Amino acid sequence: MTKKKKVAVTASSKLLKLYMNRSKKRKRIQKRAKNKITRKNKITRKNKITREKKQLVIAVEGVSPLVEKYWFQRYNLFSKFDDGIRMDEEGWFSVTPEEIAIKHAERCGGGTVIDCFAGVGGNAIQFARMCYHVVAIDVDPRKIELAINNARVYGVEDYIDFVVGDFFQLASSLKGDVAFLSPPWGGPTYSSVSSFTLDLLKPKDGYSIFKAAQKITPNIIMFLPRNVDLDQVEGLSWLSCPPLNFEIEENYVQGRLKGKTAYFGNTAVLPATVS
Repeated sequence: MTKKKKVAVTASSKLLKLYMNRSKKRKRIQKRAKNKITRKNKITRKNKITREKKQLVIAVEGVSPLVEKYWFQRYNLFSKFDDGIRMDEEGWFSVTPEEIAIKHAERCGGGTVIDCFAGVGGNAIQFARMCYHVVAIDVDPRKIELAINNARVYGVEDYIDFVVGDFFQLASSLKGDVAFLSPPWGGPTYSSVSSFTLDLLKPKDGYSIFKAAQKITPNIIMFLPRNVDLDQVEGLSWLSCPPLNFEIEENYVQGRLKGKTAYFGNTAVLPATVS
């Protein structure tokens, strides 16, 4: 009889222990689920607050939806943005990021640089900071006005001659050591095509733009979309006889590919082949 009671007590103890373990496990699962929901709610609230802050900032700054994402990258475009940089809508998505513009300037090698499509002055400023003499041309008087203001912010306005005019009409009368080409890519929609061909450049096709630059110098730097047709770009080097030295460089900002730069003539460090 005693043995039976012991067996019964032992079985009951095991069942109680099993129940308690399952109860503890259930509580742990419930706690984890509760914590997960709490974290999710916190993230949702944080994202909502961030979105509201962004919307408030955009409203205060008067930034249009078209350039909203570029506004949040403003310090990549101009490190001194808060010191008085001014932009128009097209300038937001057409100016060369400062880090890339510095690389372009480092490759020029001195002398006079002709910035054929100056826009709001991103590249012209970096050329001038290298103590080059710069001729910055744009057909839009408003853009030249903005470029002058931005050059003052960087303290380099005395190194730049700003010209309101049509590059294609001026090209044959210009003299310089390097011609820099960053023609409009057609707006943010350029990235929607799988292969960006040179005929999509503005205001004329890439071949016409390059030929006009050749009237100034064979040393040409051309900043192009990241999805540009490289075979067509290399073909530009064969517009000269003998063919120009040619080099392609991929340009990244914070790990993201932003564009590709083609170097021709003495600005290239490699023979006529894609690097």
